[in-house]
Amino acid sequence: VFPAGRPPLEKAGFFFTDAATVDKVERMKVCTCLNPLHTALAVFGCLLGYQKISDEMKDPDLVRLIERIGYREGLPVVVHPGILDPKEFIDTVLKVRIPNPFMPDTPQRIATDTSQKLAIRFGETIKNYQKQGLPPADLQAIPLVFAGWLRYLQGISDQGKAFELSPDPLLDKVCPYVKGLTGQQELLPALQPLLEDEKIFGVDLVKIGMAELVCRYFQEMLAGPGAVRRTLQKYGKEW
Repeated sequence: VFPAGRPPLEKAGFFFTDAATVDKVERMKVCTCLNPLHTALAVFGCLLGYQKISDEMKDPDLVRLIERIGYREGLPVVVHPGILDPKEFIDTVLKVRIPNPFMPDTPQRIATDTSQKLAIRFGETIKNYQKQGLPPADLQAIPLVFAGWLRYLQGISDQGKAFELSPDPLLDKVCPYVKGLTGQQELLPALQPLLEDEKIFGVDLVKIGMAELVCRYFQEMLAGPGAVRRTLQKYGKEW
């Protein structure tokens, strides 16, 4: 309520709208245009030894990954709020917000509670592909993030150094699945109960046929020091 009349806040960039539109904006941001990109950078940032999210935006392999997640895999099924253009939102996130060195956020902080974030930040996109009859095989970067998270749970960087996992309520549940796994064994039998967990991924990855791809990516990331980087580069070039 403005007792003296509402000032022209729209001239300063404010939007006046209804609750339903606000909810769509939030879903656009959380499920497609910002939060999934942040989580991808967090997981791989920890593995690659980064201490700032902004520094990761100088890494062409990581930029290529999140561009694929946002533009190629997310936008086709994004919840469009009407008052904001999702592509322009991603443009601003990638070119202005995340690279800003004066926002000293860390991948370690953003990696907190990742098991609670995957379902909403990536699972909703997968569900929308199913609802719209789009081929799940079009999703390649999202399963790569899932594989990166499994590799992250081992607590060993791409350089072979141990690091501390960020706080997460399910670490005691999920870490035993990946402990001791190497690239020399078949991974799906060991990981199947985890990959079937809809509470974590939003969908049953085995049932929808994505589990084998996640395991293949993960297996490649287990091939010794530098394997995470090589995997990012290998598939990034194909995109």
